[in-house]
Amino acid sequence: MSASLSSARSRAALRASARVSVDLLLVLVMTAVTLWLLGRMWSVVWPLIVGLLLTTLTWPLARFLRRHGWRPALAASAVTVLFLLVASAVVALIAVPVASQSGELTDGVVAGIRELRDWAAGPPLNIGEDQIAGALDDAVARIQKSAGSMVTTVVTGVSTVVNGVVTAVLAVFLMFFFLKDGPRFLPWLARQLPGRLATDVPIVAARSWDTLGAFVRSQAAVGLIDAVLIGLGLWVVDVPLVLPLAVLTFVSAFVPIVGALFAGFVAVLIALVSNGLTDALIVLAIIIVVQQLEGNVFQPMIQSRGLGLHAAVILLAVTLGGSLAGIVGSLLAVPVAALIAVVWNYLREQLSEPPQEPDTGEPQTGAAVAS
Repeated sequence: MSASLSSARSRAALRASARVSVDLLLVLVMTAVTLWLLGRMWSVVWPLIVGLLLTTLTWPLARFLRRHGWRPALAASAVTVLFLLVASAVVALIAVPVASQSGELTDGVVAGIRELRDWAAGPPLNIGEDQIAGALDDAVARIQKSAGSMVTTVVTGVSTVVNGVVTAVLAVFLMFFFLKDGPRFLPWLARQLPGRLATDVPIVAARSWDTLGAFVRSQAAVGLIDAVLIGLGLWVVDVPLVLPLAVLTFVSAFVPIVGALFAGFVAVLIALVSNGLTDALIVLAIIIVVQQLEGNVFQPMIQSRGLGLHAAVILLAVTLGGSLAGIVGSLLAVPVAALIAVVWNYLREQLSEPPQEPDTGEPQTGAAVAS
């Protein structure tokens, strides 16, 4: 005879499920409200995030100077100026060689277009000059018809550039203030919070800061590996502008997905216009292999060790962040996942019961009984 269900246990299970569902619903609503507020304040939040990431990158030098007797304002000013000089040097390292060889690159582009036209005119396409001229006329007509949308696109692009410049300037100023006054933030925060929060929040904030530093260092290591491997490949194929392309690869590594695509596109384009189609295909193969190794081997391994996250969690976080918020989501997915892990681990520490010593069954001594 099969056992019948207990009505009391069934009602208890349903009530427990209902309570858990309500709790989860409240958490999801609170999360949605928080994300909505962040979206409304994004013009302030985004420079703050960039400033924090830059501070984690430059803080070791500022801490070294402070420990050797430099005043906080002087150390922060020196590190900020050094950062600006390094950033300017990186831009010059990319722009100056490209400008010096711009004539050769322009000639290569013209020659590449001419070769492409000659190839299209031959078999198997057999496209004549009149067809090419007709295609150009159609393209010009479409451009003229879409002049309004093009103006809108240009205005949008200019607005994006201006916003990017404003964000960069604010991020640099915030980096200076974080370097100068950062160590005083946690004590100040502890004085502003009541009760248990005065202890819990500063601890979580300190652990989160260490996690952000690990993320920036791991991302720099991945970018360095990409730059070295792709730079060696370009040098072997004898592609011009190897050093600027390697620097561009390193810098673009801090912007997941799009940064790698942009750097790879520039390298393949330069190889195409300077060395021809065969070398461009070889460069494309090198970049694909290196980026596959980076995305599936180097980045998960380095970030999983530095952030305490499993490689699969990192891959899923980047995929989810990109699908939800595009480039910015991909950029912030890994540090956000690491910060969530920090909060979760701290909650587990606080909610866990201390391990109980096993009862050996031995009689207690007189001193133990008396105590």
